[in-house]
Amino acid sequence: MIDKLEMFLAVAKEQHFGRAAASLGITQPTLSAGIKQLEDQLGVLLIFRGSRFGGLTPEGKIALNWARRIVGDSRQLREEMRATRHGLTGQLRIAAIPTALTWAARLSARFGQRHPNVSFTIMSKTSIEILQMLDDLDVDAGISYLDNEPLGKVSTVSLYEERYMLVCDPASAFAEHQQVGWADLNGCRLCLLSTNMQNRRIINRNLANAGVTPQVAVESASTVVLVAHVMEGGWLTILPEDIARFLTQGKDLRLIPMQDGGAGHSVGLVAPWREPHTPVLDALLTEARRMVSDR
Repeated sequence: MIDKLEMFLAVAKEQHFGRAAASLGITQPTLSAGIKQLEDQLGVLLIFRGSRFGGLTPEGKIALNWARRIVGDSRQLREEMRATRHGLTGQLRIAAIPTALTWAARLSARFGQRHPNVSFTIMSKTSIEILQMLDDLDVDAGISYLDNEPLGKVSTVSLYEERYMLVCDPASAFAEHQQVGWADLNGCRLCLLSTNMQNRRIINRNLANAGVTPQVAVESASTVVLVAHVMEGGWLTILPEDIARFLTQGKDLRLIPMQDGGAGHSVGLVAPWREPHTPVLDALLTEARRMVSDR
């Protein structure tokens, strides 16, 4: 039944039979037959369908939660058996918000030193995408905000508190300031992360609280794009301190602390709640706690 549940999860995620079949590497008729067999086994209709996917039935929505749990348990069983025989091996998939990618790199590098037979895939995603990918079993863990928007039932390890910095070029009027107030940015030409990013929503809220309507001429999902615009001259961006220092290292740019920049939000490792975790994921959570302790 596990393979049929995997098919069901793929259809629920893609909301399209063709895309779901492609994601599993099987033909669409094979997928349709597998879903029909699962429905016959359970004795209920799981998916409304005519010529195309029509959504999950009420029973299908209930079955989706069970499918995630059963498939997750099945994967955990395989990992625990493999760890018993071979030690920690396999692959960890981590999705991180763009401003936390440096932390994802630190964590994977430290983990790899202790467990060289585990490989990593690291993706840049929004906080909303990270939670959905955790639900869909598409990633094993995420690095995201812990205290700004609801996370649901997850395991977390707080890594750091954001502290915001203004990034400007040496010719900027702010270049010699010791700090910059949010209200000081009124009328300035800004380049910021795109509006689907939680970091952008936080910055917009800080600006709004200061009575500033941001004049954003460039938006991007990439922090590299933002810093590149600042290097061209005349632009300003606001980034958390860690990623700002990493991207501006060796460049003729200035980092100015934002007023109350230390009152940021907590960012940390997020994993699906499960007792016990898989051996690899448990080791990752342990390494994250050790990394924070060492700092």
